Amino acid sequence: MTPEEVFLRLVHGVADRDLEALPALYAEQTDVRHPMSPYGAHPLLSRDALREHFTGTGPRVAEVVQFQPDAIRVHRTQDPEVIVAEFDYAGSVIATGEEFRVPCVFVLRVRDGLIVESRDYIDHVAMARARGRLDQLIAVLREPAPERDAS
Repeated sequence: MTPEEVFLRLVHGVADRDLEALPALYAEQTDVRHPMSPYGAHPLLSRDALREHFTGTGPRVAEVVQFQPDAIRVHRTQDPEVIVAEFDYAGSVIATGEEFRVPCVFVLRVRDGLIVESRDYIDHVAMARARGRLDQLIAVLREPAPERDAS
């Protein structure tokens, strides 16, 4: 698969809650980071770590919101393994029907059809608002800043 095809499977798999299939999109050893996360730097460095990530957060999100990727723009780079993908997760809050958009930018390195590196920039405030978790986010932000990885 091309980097763009892998990206599309990833974001549609997240939206469709195909959480068991998602880890197979990643290499056994990978490097996935969320540099803008207010929850601290927690790199995901293996397929097993990603399996835990998807099965841990996915069901909690699915209980509250439904969404699909929208406004997808994929930019190829001079490196054939690397793409930059801009998109929104557009959806609604299940309990209220309120609509939301969460802007995202992913920078992916795909080798032999598997993600070996990813930097996922997500609007965490918009996602916390959609999930009704702004109070939790504010509590995290009031704590001393966690050590951030420079990468």
